[in-house]
Amino acid sequence: MIPDVSTGDPRRLFCLNCARRVVAPSIVSKYSGLTSYLRFRGAFTPIVKLAFARIDGVIGENLPMSAYRSEAWWTNSQAAPHARGWLDAGWEVQEVNLKEGYVVFKKVKQVPPKRKSPASEIKKPFTPVRVKFPKPKTPSKTKISKMYARLKNMERQRTSVPVVHGSFKPRPKYEKRLFKPDEKPS
Repeated sequence: MIPDVSTGDPRRLFCLNCARRVVAPSIVSKYSGLTSYLRFRGAFTPIVKLAFARIDGVIGENLPMSAYRSEAWWTNSQAAPHARGWLDAGWEVQEVNLKEGYVVFKKVKQVPPKRKSPASEIKKPFTPVRVKFPKPKTPSKTKISKMYARLKNMERQRTSVPVVHGSFKPRPKYEKRLFKPDEKPS
């Protein structure tokens, strides 16, 4: 833990990972989404037709108004940051239709996928973790005897209650004690 890097306040602590992100944030282009999308599509097809609305969704923002109004915005020049989005992925603009609002990209070169750093490569072969299957638990003798006693009590209770056929209910015990079976107070 280190003091807050932006204010230097030692009472607000940051972990080193969070401090690294604050001090040196990764710089991402607005059009990096388009770059990754075209790299992905490059594995399947050499030509991609994208509507302007689809490109808006891929980059996560709206295209500038000049993209909708002029074909010059869609030129394949490395100087423009938006053009670098598709040129870095190995694609070029083949056709632009401003009236219908779509662009056709053509794959011009195969771009190898980004290599991971050598530190993140795994040198050893993968060995799966040993799995211990739990043994089926047998209940203890105490639990078995308690369960057996409960079952017996339920059986006794079921057999002790007289089964009465008909629409009347059996009288409760307190009524039997208070009144004689033949007469009931009115």
